[in-house]
Amino acid sequence: MNSLSWIRGINATVGRLAPNRVAGQMRQAFMSPRTLPPRDWELPLLARAERITLRFGLSALRWGQGPTVLLMHGWEGRPTQFAHLIEALVAAGYCAVALEGPAHGRSRGNKANVVSFAHALLEAAGELGPLHGVIGHSMGGASTLLALQWGLRTEVAVSIAAPARLLEVLRGMARHLGLPARARAAFIRQVEREVGVPISRLDVAVYQLELPGFIVHAEDDPLVAVSEARLIHQAWFDSQLLLLPQGGHMRVLSDPQLVDGVLALLQRSARPVRQSA
Repeated sequence: MNSLSWIRGINATVGRLAPNRVAGQMRQAFMSPRTLPPRDWELPLLARAERITLRFGLSALRWGQGPTVLLMHGWEGRPTQFAHLIEALVAAGYCAVALEGPAHGRSRGNKANVVSFAHALLEAAGELGPLHGVIGHSMGGASTLLALQWGLRTEVAVSIAAPARLLEVLRGMARHLGLPARARAAFIRQVEREVGVPISRLDVAVYQLELPGFIVHAEDDPLVAVSEARLIHQAWFDSQLLLLPQGGHMRVLSDPQLVDGVLALLQRSARPVRQSA
């Protein structure tokens, strides 16, 4: 029996006897990210970064000069996972600022969720000044869309491999780990209390997205179904949708079509861009 089968068996048994206890353990794990080291290919970009600390305790890495593009990684992610995109942004004359989300890297806290990520984007935007673009991957993409509902101002936004509905993320995780029905319901209630926002409001179907956008997703993403990208596109009137046949959940970040599409979106906006020498 592999470890997942063992975990699912324990959850199925204990979840029937003590659903709130199992739900609480799962909620704690769901909101407590691990710190994972950068890969070798990320190190050259990391070495060239300027580390900055924003006034609310957020840590970020900065490269280049020019109009600011703010990037937010996903769960247990890192700024340098955007390495290929950041290199292209800097070469095109942009300043790339990539946040370390709450409880990630050197940023404050030991818990994180899509709501805390959205607040972090708002805090960073308030300090960094006018934003030319905001780019989010996975949970960072979901938090970007949420932050836009709460007043995040930017000329364009990009969502990469992001879920459209937090409720489906929670249900999928609970089913994957073998929680029985009562424990699944308790888990969702506990997460809702923790984030402080009704789960039904964390759904792009109820969002107002009124700026130009770009949505990118790989058909073979094993973590977030490609149908989520279609839902985001349906809710986002002024958006372009790029579906890649391959790229998984992480490799998609280095796809040349993603990079070209992001640059094209940024360059279509009115603000002039300084071309690097």
